[in-house]
Amino acid sequence: MPADTARHRGSQTAIPCLLMRGGTSRGPFFDERTLPRDPAARDAVLLAALGSPDERQIDGIGGAHPLTSKVGIVAPDARPGIDVEWTFGQVQPGGNAVDVTSNCGNMLAAVLPFAIETGMVVPESDRTTARVLTRNTGMIAEITVRTPAGPSGRHLDYAGEAHIDGVPGGAAPIEIGFLDTAGSVAGSLLPTGNVRDTVEVDGIGTVEVTLIDNGQPLVVVEAARLGATGYESPAEIDADDALKAKVEALRLVCGHRMGLGDVADENYPKMTLVAPPRHGGSVSTRSLIPRVAHRSIGVLAAVTAATACVLEGSVAHGVAARVAGEEPTVSVEHPSGEFSVTLGLDPDDPQKVVRSALLRTARLLMSGDVLVPSSLWNPVAKERSA
Repeated sequence: MPADTARHRGSQTAIPCLLMRGGTSRGPFFDERTLPRDPAARDAVLLAALGSPDERQIDGIGGAHPLTSKVGIVAPDARPGIDVEWTFGQVQPGGNAVDVTSNCGNMLAAVLPFAIETGMVVPESDRTTARVLTRNTGMIAEITVRTPAGPSGRHLDYAGEAHIDGVPGGAAPIEIGFLDTAGSVAGSLLPTGNVRDTVEVDGIGTVEVTLIDNGQPLVVVEAARLGATGYESPAEIDADDALKAKVEALRLVCGHRMGLGDVADENYPKMTLVAPPRHGGSVSTRSLIPRVAHRSIGVLAAVTAATACVLEGSVAHGVAARVAGEEPTVSVEHPSGEFSVTLGLDPDDPQKVVRSALLRTARLLMSGDVLVPSSLWNPVAKERSA
């Protein structure tokens, strides 16, 4: 166990954590060894830490939005080819569960920084690369950060000029290469075996969609088919109850078609409305995660949407500007700007993506303890009774 573990503090339990921004998301990160081993107890602690199920999360450190109501749980890994493993937890502000079934590429960007900050990974050169396993889906990513030498040794460099749309200012670049992400949750890149499917949805009729999973189960649909433009602001989407009802009805039908079963209580598949690009990119997107409009687009949603753009016959391919080559860069437009994804295609099978590369940034925001009621978990009392 780490030296700085959870401890009793009056009527509360203090648990060490780092509050971090990863990409366009934010949340507390924990060393797995400081949390309860029992998953139910762990989830109760995490919900209390964030303040759910209150919509405002007023009694916790959550940000009252799905993008700022996320958790990272990190542990060292001694297996060959893996340096660190982590579990991503999505908490809905008004929900009472911690979803550990999906990925988050934005929060992933903060995993290696957390591992370095907590001593799980020790930098040995100006650039530190580590392989990170996402337990949720078995996905492996190769991540590289800057670790220059300083007076007290090598340290993580957060300062820089790299900019990602959706985050103000600049920061040091974090390079992420995804390896073999196809079928992360749905089992294959195209769960139905088709690049385009036709589904029947009550109240909407026949809808053509691309059902795809290259790191994130995604339903890609042309915005115009749902009565949208694909250029709405997130606030406009969130205020359009009729549009959201159509999107959710379509999501429930597509969940079954993708082999995911009843997804009414799940955070996947995510929904992406596509339209022709307006700002020199490859495609315009509006994402829902899954019932609230994303302020930009999730990392793995961007990877998956970009993949759809290069699959001839897909819904995205039908509206996207042409991209070509064995390593095309797809510029995914979103409400806050654009997200560039470089895809590595199999030269023998242009429909097969073998690698996805992108750039993110992250920053440590706060270091300390988060406090939860000891009635939920009092590790000191457990140790004394053992």
